[in-house]
Amino acid sequence: MAEVRAYVYLDQIQPQFGAYVGTVTSGDLVMQGMAALYIEITPGNDVFRLIDIALKNSDIRLGAQIVEREFGLIEVHSYDQSAVRMAGDVMLVHLGLAPEEAHRPEVTSIERITNVHAYQAQLLNRTRSGSMVIPGDTLLVVECHPAAYINLAANEAEKAAEIKLVNSASVGRYGRLWITGRESDVEAAEAAAIAALDRTPGT
Repeated sequence: MAEVRAYVYLDQIQPQFGAYVGTVTSGDLVMQGMAALYIEITPGNDVFRLIDIALKNSDIRLGAQIVEREFGLIEVHSYDQSAVRMAGDVMLVHLGLAPEEAHRPEVTSIERITNVHAYQAQLLNRTRSGSMVIPGDTLLVVECHPAAYINLAANEAEKAAEIKLVNSASVGRYGRLWITGRESDVEAAEAAAIAALDRTPGT
């Protein structure tokens, strides 16, 4: 039986988040101002049928269809918010499920490090896909599950403060977000990200 682990609607892609996704996606590029939908599902192979249904019934673009060891991940987007919502609706109708039946996100770890040491910054930069970590920055690392919800955290954090998006990993059992900036900005971004996760419905 299919299970929707995460249902993540982003109303307006922010500049850094859109640019970041462009560095890691293998599908159509998402652009600033678009709406996007991430669905994480099990069994993972269900992504192929759901994407076929969405593309044939709504005017959206496909950014990701990923099947990894345990779950499948779908990302679709459009400048038309109603088209993205329609894509989500037709996929859920096929499954006989509602958005509220997805899992609620759970924050499993938050680490905030002030005045990042130069050596740690260099090591972090070796595995980044977004902005560089600069020595002296404040670093925020957020971990949550299901993993796809970390995209919501990243996008909402950017809306709230002048931060730099370093990494946003949303495939696998846990999602992880790295952002840096001034301490006050990172604190504001953290509050916005956690609030967005906390108000997400689910079971």
